[in-house]
Amino acid sequence: MNDNKLIAEFMSVEYTGTRVKDYDTSWDWLMPVVNKIEMECEGVPLQLLDCSLYSEIDEVYQAVVEFIKTYNSERSKWNEQTRIEEGLDHKG
Repeated sequence: MNDNKLIAEFMSVEYTGTRVKDYDTSWDWLMPVVNKIEMECEGVPLQLLDCSLYSEIDEVYQAVVEFIKTYNSERSKWNEQTRIEEGLDHKG
């Protein structure tokens, strides 16, 4: 999956065609993602700890992508566990 598309999905942004927002090249697009991540985590997650005001956009972008992939994976595991505990998983 295209990493910009991954970020757009995390941000609940609709995308059309092949062009997705410029999260990888624009601080104006990337910083709202960082802000949402910090709000979701109620602080700075591990993936972003090494980033600073002096970090290059590529470094912050990669940290954001790493966080979202981990976040999605953990959320998927949590949803699966919840379905099992609630008896909603009918796997035999």
